[in-house]
Order: sequence, then structure tokens, then C-alpha cells
Amino acid sequence: MVLAILMFIHGAARIGNGTVGGFGEFLGMQGLPLGFYLAWAITIFELVGSVLLAAGFYTWVIALIFAAHLSIGIVLVHWQEGWFVVGAGRNGIEYSVLLVASFLAIAFASYERPRSYRRYGR
Repeated sequence: MVLAILMFIHGAARIGNGTVGGFGEFLGMQGLPLGFYLAWAITIFELVGSVLLAAGFYTWVIALIFAAHLSIGIVLVHWQEGWFVVGAGRNGIEYSVLLVASFLAIAFASYERPRSYRRYGR
């Protein structure tokens, strides 16, 4: 629930602050096509995906997408700032690494193996 809330706030803040367009420009400057539309797609996924995650729908898929989304953010934004978010540094990767690890744990824990792979009696 906490991760879903954090990601929902992330998208809602981008809309509330009117920074989706600026995010799109940043994505375009990074060489990603259709930056404005990509920024809106990411923002909408943060909102809708968070609600689905909190409700338990497609949990492992959504968790993997969030992990990938945050990993790309690490590469594009946070990596160059180092490890620390505050204190010994600023805007580093430590918080994003924690979120990625948490989403991967959710994905692993909630993945349902196909029935043919399950052991009977468990």
C-alpha cells in the first residue's frame, strides 16, 4: 500500500504542479521520442497503476513496470548525482534503489506460476 501511495503521489504531484510538459521536454532532450506524450503516459500509469497495485490487480506485472520505470529514472537522472539523496549528497540513487528492490520483492512474491509448474499437495 505504501509503495502504491508513493507512486500515486509522484504522478499526482506532476499534474498538480503542472510539470508534465517539462518532464516531456526532459525526456525529449534525453533522445526519447514523443517526450510530451511519453511523459503523460508515464504519469497516467503512475496514477492508474498505483490504484491497481493497491487493489491487488496484476500486482506482479505492475510491480515490474514500476521497477523498470524507476530504474530508467536512476540512469537518466539520479546516477550522476551519486548514492545519497540527502546528507553526503543530493538527489542520488539510494531512495530509487530501495523502491526498485521493494517493487521487485512484490513482483517475486505475487507472481503466480502456471499450474503445470506447481507442486501438488502444497
